Amino acid sequence: MATNFKISVTVFLLLILPTALFAQKDVTQFLGIPVDGSKLEMIEKLKSKGFTISSSNKDVLVGEFNGASVNIHIATNNNKVCRIMVADVNDISEGDIKIRFNKLCQQFHNNGRYMSASLSYPNNTISNSEDISYEISVHNKRYEASYYQLPAIVDSVANVKELQSFLLSKYTKEQLSNPTEELKKNMLTTASTYLLEKYSKKSVWFMVNVRYGKYYMTMFYDNEYNRANGENL
Repeated sequence: MATNFKISVTVFLLLILPTALFAQKDVTQFLGIPVDGSKLEMIEKLKSKGFTISSSNKDVLVGEFNGASVNIHIATNNNKVCRIMVADVNDISEGDIKIRFNKLCQQFHNNGRYMSASLSYPNNTISNSEDISYEISVHNKRYEASYYQLPAIVDSVANVKELQSFLLSKYTKEQLSNPTEELKKNMLTTASTYLLEKYSKKSVWFMVNVRYGKYYMTMFYDNEYNRANGENL
């Protein structure tokens, strides 16, 4: 029974969740650098990518990212990096920020390493007729789009075992060895919910900001594992 269970669950998971395999310690990355470790370590790694320390603020790095001149800010919690914020240096017009925002949405949509955090409404683009200035000033509307950085597949066997262990906490071996069609759907929903929670720990999002009547973009690469969760209250 144990052997059949192992084979059936493994095959089931590989068939219905081929892209849901993840590394347990996988965290958000920025330019291939894990958003983790100390601030000093992160600064050195960013410098190795060509960024330099700002002449006006030693805690800020400057450089180019995705075709734009940016300032990079590093946030920490308990001396561990939990966020990289990338802010445009140059302000642009309302029309141009719409183009920039929509282009970013399209780039993330086309990038296989990301999935939209808004599954019910994945299209976050701004229409040409939208009056951004009015909506922000009168209705305090926020223009933002959120995505999850998909986990890297490091050890598929270990990843399947992790999913097996989770499903075993929800179902019996007998149910997993010979699931009905209805049970398979239920298992898929249960496993997907579990994995989406894992995905949410690797959040990447961006938003439109206003500065003296002009607009600029800020992007955030968050490692939610290192974010404050009230543990020190």
